[in-house]
Amino acid sequence: MGRVVKLAKVRKSELIDCAEALFFAHGYENTTVADIIARAGVSKGGFYHHFASKEELLDALVERWTGQTIAAGLDVLEDNSLDALTKLNRFLARGQQWKVQALPQMRSIHAALFHPLDENLYQRVMRTAVAALGPVMTRVVEQGVREGVFDAPDPEIVGELLLSLGNARLTILAEAFALVGKGEIRKAVALLEARIRKEEMLVERVLAIKPGSVRLAEPGYVEKLLSALK
Repeated sequence: MGRVVKLAKVRKSELIDCAEALFFAHGYENTTVADIIARAGVSKGGFYHHFASKEELLDALVERWTGQTIAAGLDVLEDNSLDALTKLNRFLARGQQWKVQALPQMRSIHAALFHPLDENLYQRVMRTAVAALGPVMTRVVEQGVREGVFDAPDPEIVGELLLSLGNARLTILAEAFALVGKGEIRKAVALLEARIRKEEMLVERVLAIKPGSVRLAEPGYVEKLLSALK
């Protein structure tokens, strides 16, 4: 029985690999379930045994990417010498570094989300990412409360709130990507950076820490992100 479960996991991983390659090569919207089945060499029934739809397969891919983001900062999260605020900022910085490196693979997903704007798909992607990252953020906030650095009555809700800022950023992101499409990269960078600064101030108030303590985006990150999506 254990052997069958292992083979199922391998097949599921292979389907995600195939989807990732096809999304990268042809775009999310231009890739069909039939394309993924053909590349993976499985039957239609074999595909639907693991995934109910292309959207569910996207969820699995986002879970993989989120897991890789967490892995990129795992040494930071496990470093007991770091206080919670330092840990939070360094973990966010590691995640940004990973995203910049992974942009070629993620480009097709960004295109599907924002060209044209697909709010339902965006919210689906964000829900999947938040579900995976939520426990991580909760632990960091809990540490900050124990240390007396953060004043958060419910670390789990605060952790979810920090991550949910990405959901509320949808319209600004769409506007920024539209500016990038017009070649107005500097305007796009200024727009998104201004939004992130406001979010940082909000996070600092929620955690009851002094202004300038939180860095949701390292210097140059927004420009790298948007320039790579031109």
